[in-house]
Amino acid sequence: MGFTEVFVATHDAALKRAAALAGGAPAGPDAVRIEDISDYEIERLGDLAGTAVHAAGADYELAMVDVSSDALLGVPAAMVRTLAELLSYETDEGERVLADVAGQWAAEEDMPFGAAEALGHTRRIAELASAVDPAARTELYVWTA
Repeated sequence: MGFTEVFVATHDAALKRAAALAGGAPAGPDAVRIEDISDYEIERLGDLAGTAVHAAGADYELAMVDVSSDALLGVPAAMVRTLAELLSYETDEGERVLADVAGQWAAEEDMPFGAAEALGHTRRIAELASAVDPAARTELYVWTA
């Protein structure tokens, strides 16, 4: 298995990044690159986050954004909002849910990393989601090799 990279970009910039990644480009400076996972694991993170912030059942399925790259997928707006909420969402008891979601994600079958690494990935993906700016026409993208 290859890797998955999550990044924020405009549509045009995402297509250029996808072409660069297909050509073997190194990890982007403002991207999260995770070895040995696919887009499915990113969708699972969205599902877990949705449950944690009481937004389960929303559309967390990644979708192809352009016929020029079947490896480039867009993250739906509902999932972007949910992931961004992980940075501040607390339970009724005042506990932050980010670490719990990361732990659940790490415990998923065949995940290539443990809870500590999952926490770093989850936090960085949540930070990317919070950086999406509709006014600047940026979106969250996932590219999988």
